[in-house]
Amino acid sequence: MANIWDDFDKAIDTEGLAKDVEEAAENGGRREVPHDTYEVAITKLELVKSKKGDPMVTCWMKILEGEYKGSLIFMNQVVTQGFQIHIANEFMRALVAEMADPIDIQFKTYNQYGNMIMDVMEAIDNNFEYQLDYRENSKGYNEFEIKEVYVLED
Repeated sequence: MANIWDDFDKAIDTEGLAKDVEEAAENGGRREVPHDTYEVAITKLELVKSKKGDPMVTCWMKILEGEYKGSLIFMNQVVTQGFQIHIANEFMRALVAEMADPIDIQFKTYNQYGNMIMDVMEAIDNNFEYQLDYRENSKGYNEFEIKEVYVLED
C-alpha cells in the first residue's frame, strides 16, 4: 500500500523545496525580494497597529511571475502624520484607478479610514493585478509605485 505522501513527493520538486527551506532559515524565515518591477496581486490590505502601537496601513503583495513567483513584498506605512497618510492614499488611489466607480480615498478619522481600506480590499480582491515598481528611495526607505493596473476578466 502506497504512503499518502508519495503523491506529493512525485508532484513537488522536494529537492528545490528543501533548498528554499534552508534559504528561508538563513533569511529569518523570508526570502529576500530585491528591488525591481514585479507583477503582483494584493493579498492583504488593512489598517493595523504597528509593534509600537501606532496606526499603520499594511499591504501584502504576492509576486505572480518570474524567479520570485509566490514571494511576498510587504508595505507597512505608519499613518500618524499627514505626509504618511498621503503616501498611503496615493498608493491606494493607484489600486482603484481602473475601477468603473473608484472608491474616494480620503482620511477623516481612523475608524472611517480602516473601513475605507477594507472596502478597497474587497473591491480589488481577485479583480485586479498590478505592475509594481519596488525600489529604495534616496533616504534608504522602500518605495512602492503602481505602474500599471490589469483588470481581470471573469
